[in-house]
Amino acid sequence: MTSSEVWDAETAARYDADSAEMFAPDVLDPAVDLLVGLAEGGPVVEFAIGTGRIALPLRERGLEVRGIELSTPMVEQLRAKPGGREIEVTVGDMATQRVGAPGSAALVVLVWNSLSNLCTQDEQVACFANAAAHLRPGGRFVVELWIPEIDRLSAGGRVALATAELGDHIVLDEFDVATQSCVSHHYRHDPDAPPGTVRYGTGRFRYAWPAELDLMARLAGLTLEARHGSWDRAPFDHTSTSAISVWRSA
Repeated sequence: MTSSEVWDAETAARYDADSAEMFAPDVLDPAVDLLVGLAEGGPVVEFAIGTGRIALPLRERGLEVRGIELSTPMVEQLRAKPGGREIEVTVGDMATQRVGAPGSAALVVLVWNSLSNLCTQDEQVACFANAAAHLRPGGRFVVELWIPEIDRLSAGGRVALATAELGDHIVLDEFDVATQSCVSHHYRHDPDAPPGTVRYGTGRFRYAWPAELDLMARLAGLTLEARHGSWDRAPFDHTSTSAISVWRSA
């Protein structure tokens, strides 16, 4: 059984609104542009396809897309969107579930930190192996994953402020550096809610450094082709808060 949390209907219904900044053209368009180029005509498999933030634009650009998603309510949100029913989605664990013909995908995509939803190293290693099993020779696996800013922790501390957006959304990250685990605590005030009302949510993650990801990729028979600090191909360096990694099959 996967260690990933399964998002319920209420969370899925709020997902797009709560993540509105990730749907903004200046965020989404560079990601889609880079992925379209890497796909070389497809087909594409997206792990943790969610509500289709990436998959629907890829399909609009002419690519065949299949997806794997653990949460049935998230899939229902995708299927309610224009074109959503045209994308084949299988409900299952991205570390083990297979879709399409083995070894046929030109590109496997896993974006916006979703690899860290797998809370054990074994499951993350299995996810890389599963991606490799989907890829044709020369196919690519692309992962977008955050670089945990543990330097924000005070000496001996475990909790750090991650974001504060005008007081409407505050995130506190609780780290355990011994296990590379993190619990994010989200506090939101919805504009239409009564004054003083706060909506609380939490999520569990396992973070991994780029060097560890490269070893997972090597175990799966994949070789690092490129690493960027953002979707617009900014260099990855010590100041990067995220890594866009591209590995290629033999």
